[in-house]
Amino acid sequence: MKNKEMIRKMDILIKINQKIIDALKVIDHNAKGFCIVINENNQVMGTITDGDIRRFLLEEKSIYSDINEVMNTDFEYVNVLDEFEIVVEKFKKHKINFLPILDNRGNLINVITKKQLHVLILEGRNWSTDIIFDDLDINLLEHEIYNRPWGYYKTVYLNDYARAKVIIVNPKGKLSLQEHKFRDEHWVIIKGHGEITIGESIKKIAEGQYFFVPKGCKHRIENISKELPLIISEVQLGSYFGEDDIIRYSDVYGR
Repeated sequence: MKNKEMIRKMDILIKINQKIIDALKVIDHNAKGFCIVINENNQVMGTITDGDIRRFLLEEKSIYSDINEVMNTDFEYVNVLDEFEIVVEKFKKHKINFLPILDNRGNLINVITKKQLHVLILEGRNWSTDIIFDDLDINLLEHEIYNRPWGYYKTVYLNDYARAKVIIVNPKGKLSLQEHKFRDEHWVIIKGHGEITIGESIKKIAEGQYFFVPKGCKHRIENISKELPLIISEVQLGSYFGEDDIIRYSDVYGR
């Protein structure tokens, strides 16, 4: 999709000659908390957030006032030629939740939000200003932490060929004895002590140790501590990572 067509389809744009009530309608419609003010040449004149409008109205001013009375002209943005590192640094600022991407003439090329950046990193995708960022599934950020009866895990990287997790096993927690048909697993023990089963081997584990679990191999991890969590970094490599690729042989939680 060409940038001009992509910009035209965005639901975050408002023209400089409109009113604050129009900005409210745009923000209410897009549910992103902001809109971008452009002129007739597609040049960015400023940005408006729902917070900007709220503070404006608290001063008992009218929602029928001109856009330029509330828009922020000193806004953060990135240039279309900026490296990915610059984008990341910009988003480290506490109040920056979105960044317009502009060309050298100040024309709007694209827009990325902080949540979209995190999904981009989570999926391991290469940076490009041509990405349709609205196509990224930001719901991944809300569901990347999964509770389990033995503790929980957090997904930190995922794509079609790999997945990385941080696994926290509660004191006396015990994963099921299981195997996978479509993925290998690599484990590094980050913190704590426990017991690991790989095939017919059962070993005590401690911080800093590494273990490889090939596909088709039965395995299990148990936290033997009564007080401290067991923390593991897990990298899965394979062709499929669904929950239905878990074959359980025994499970203390009855799953």
